[in-house]
Amino acid sequence: QVQLVESGGGLVQPGGSLRLSCAVSRIILTVYTMGWYRQAPGKEREWVASITRNSITNYVDSVKGRFTISRDNAKNMVYLQMNSLKPEDTAVYFCNGVPKWNSWGQGTQVTVSS
Repeated sequence: QVQLVESGGGLVQPGGSLRLSCAVSRIILTVYTMGWYRQAPGKEREWVASITRNSITNYVDSVKGRFTISRDNAKNMVYLQMNSLKPEDTAVYFCNGVPKWNSWGQGTQVTVSS
């Protein structure tokens, strides 16, 4: 069963940046499309960004131009660079496959507040 461990979250002021990391184990990452998802308080978990095995990326409209997803298959890592953060980006962020697997990590909390 895949294991996912997210890290890199924290408290940041509006306009700030964070880089999230996701360590993926127990699968060969190379063959999978990977994604970042987030869940804000009281809301459904939503897809944020994805990257294919050929590094083709897609983003939800609300983060286009601000977030960048990347991957390092050799290290079994997926990243999310988040710039120009807004309070509405506050959420717990998760990585998972696209389509999603049943197994989820603990997520990493991102709080954007002054």
